[in-house]
This record gives sequence, C-alpha cells and structure tokens, in this order.
Amino acid sequence: MPIPKHETNKLDQYLAAATRENTRRSYASAVRHFEVEWGGFLPATADAMARYLVDHAGKLSINTLRQRLAALAQWHIEQGFPDPTKAPIVRKALKGIQVLHPAQEKQATPLQINQLRQVVQWLDSAICLAKSSTDLSAELKHTRDKALLLIGFWRGFRGDELHRLRVEFIQLLPGQGMQCFLPQSKGDRQLRGRSYRVPALAQLCPVTAYGDWIALSGLTSGPVFRGISRWGRVSDNALHLNSLIPLLRRLFKQAGLAMPDDFSSHSLRRGFASWATASGWDIKTLMEYIGWRDIKSAMRYIDAADPFAGMKLIEPAPERELAPTAIVRK
Repeated sequence: MPIPKHETNKLDQYLAAATRENTRRSYASAVRHFEVEWGGFLPATADAMARYLVDHAGKLSINTLRQRLAALAQWHIEQGFPDPTKAPIVRKALKGIQVLHPAQEKQATPLQINQLRQVVQWLDSAICLAKSSTDLSAELKHTRDKALLLIGFWRGFRGDELHRLRVEFIQLLPGQGMQCFLPQSKGDRQLRGRSYRVPALAQLCPVTAYGDWIALSGLTSGPVFRGISRWGRVSDNALHLNSLIPLLRRLFKQAGLAMPDDFSSHSLRRGFASWATASGWDIKTLMEYIGWRDIKSAMRYIDAADPFAGMKLIEPAPERELAPTAIVRK
C-alpha cells in the first residue's frame, strides 16, 4: 500500500531529524567531493574507493579521509547498495596511507584563565564605549560575545552546543546559577537530552553575562546566540556554526591576544579542562561535568603535567681553562 504524500513528507522530516545538521552537511560535502571534484561514479566499486584514497594521500589528513569514507558508506547503505568501503583493499590502502603519511593531530590552543580575563576586560570597555556613543549594534554584539565566551568556557561547550542553545530551555536558578537543557548532543546516542548546570561566579560570571544579553536583546524564545545587523537588529536565526571560529579569532585579536588564529571554538573546552585539572579536579569529576563518556575523549583535551616542572635543572659545569702545552726542549 503506497504511503500518502503528506505522510511521506513527515517521514522525510523525521529521517532528517535523526541526523545532526552538521553531520548531514559534512556528508553531503564528502559525496559532492567524490562525484564532482574527483569525478567518481556512485555507486562505486572498491577499486574506485581505493584509487580515491590514493589520489588524496598526503593532501588530506587521515581523519578527513576516514570521514569521507564514512559519508560514502552511508550513501551506499541508504541507497540499498553494498558498502565498498568495507572491502579489504580499501582498508589496507587506508592503513598504508597512515603508515607512509603520518601526521600529528592538530589541537586547538587552550584559552587560559588569564587570557579569558583579558578578553572580558576588553569587552567590558567596548560595551561602555558603545553605550556612551549610543551604538546599539556594537553594544549588542559585545554583550552577546561576552555571554557566548563565558558560557562556552565555564561549561566546556563545543561550538555546536553553543549554536543549539535556546532561550526556552534555559532556567535561571536564584543563588545557584542557571540550567541549560540540550535536547540532543554528540554523545547522546539515545536522544534523551541532558541538563547542564552553569555556575554563578564572583568574577567572570557566565550567569550575569547571559542575563545582560537577554535583557538587552529582549529575547524570550529561540536561539540564544544570533546574528546582529549593523543597525542593531537581532536576527531570528542562530549564528551560523561556521561563523563561530572567525568570531572568536576576531575577538581575541581585538583584545590583544597573541596569535589569535591559533584558537578555535575547541579552545574554550580545552581551556576549561586545563583550568579544572590545574585546580585539582580529578578526571572522573571532569568527565561527568563535561559529559565525556570515555577516557580517550577526555585525555584529548587535557595536557599532561610536566613531571620536571619545579625541579632544579643541572647547570652545565664551567669550562676549565686548559693548561698551556709544555714545550719540551731537546
């Protein structure tokens, strides 16, 4: 019995909702790269997959190649074709590329607590200047950026989590802080959602920054962090996920941080993990707070302590003067 058209549309909506938006985007980009830019044909053979890997060995990182294979595997499965990425020749080609083209994984520079303080101080000055010059657009942007920065740091949120925060899912708790509910997140396989407690602090307070942003913007529902026009109009849509890293780098540059291009949205998460570890948090507490389910995920964000830190290093011995060579007289 055929499915009615209106039910088909609903089914498509539910199927689309089952996959995270940025995952859909990256998978679509991978399929387009294989077909359009490389000139491959779908459905593909295992030999074609292996040649695709070989042609991009050393040009794309091993993680990118794995992501491309996952996207192409998903396409074949959804279309009802055999998955060529599971063939031995493809797996061996990928392993060989990893051996011959080793690459150290690049990690975002963690935002240190003193750097966070420097950026917030710059934002406070910029907000005061915008108020005095009645520049509503600048005041809105700086107030939004302060809230985004402090919530992102103290909660250790990823960029996509900041992107999906909604006003109606945030509850202020007097004297305690606030609670943010995310209906889904990267590690939430069962889509049960999770609540995150955000602390109220005496300094660099994320709760106060959020309250200032909501009061100034007048938001009552929808995305928390949105675009702002040059005339001071707050958009109905959330900031685009790809705009978050340029926003942070521009902000860090304005605040005078060295090498701002070394930072990314993961710098907030890594910065908080570094601060918590230095402050004596044990790994179990940190994992529960952030929401990491396995130790490998947590250790990627924590820099190992230097075991020689604080130890007095051995000073090189001073060079001894050589005695003049004796002259032997015959």
